[in-house]
Amino acid sequence: MTEPAAVARFRTELDSRGGRGEIVVLPDSVHTAALAAEALGCEVGAIANSLLFDADASPVLILTSGAHRVDTGKVAATIGVPALRRAQPDFVRQHTGQVIGGVSPIGHPAPVPTYIDPWLRRYDVVWAAAGHPAAVFATSFDELVTMTGAVETDVG
Repeated sequence: MTEPAAVARFRTELDSRGGRGEIVVLPDSVHTAALAAEALGCEVGAIANSLLFDADASPVLILTSGAHRVDTGKVAATIGVPALRRAQPDFVRQHTGQVIGGVSPIGHPAPVPTYIDPWLRRYDVVWAAAGHPAAVFATSFDELVTMTGAVETDVG
């Protein structure tokens, strides 16, 4: 089976940043954190959702545990923006080069301010999207912070 082009691009970016985690392509039917966790045999909290938000036409990426929902008002106040709105598909593609459901923490056309849920620190292995809706990669909290420059922020 041929690796999707988006996953190949991600693999190159991961290697360039010193990432060591395994990349896994899951069945297309795995489209939620809960389903991904079940397929990977991990807790849903170990799934790092990469959520892009629109902050007055500027992108903000939040890496949050699959066990949490982002309190956009709280996070906006914490990071000093007027509001965070769910990004539309075209905005996501423009700022990440990826599609909703497959947004990875790295590999974007330009740097995106990134914040990370400290809850993810509880897991030795964290799974995040690998640039394609069906692909994930294994990493650690510390490796994610190193690769992304993410700032720890309580998201809930």
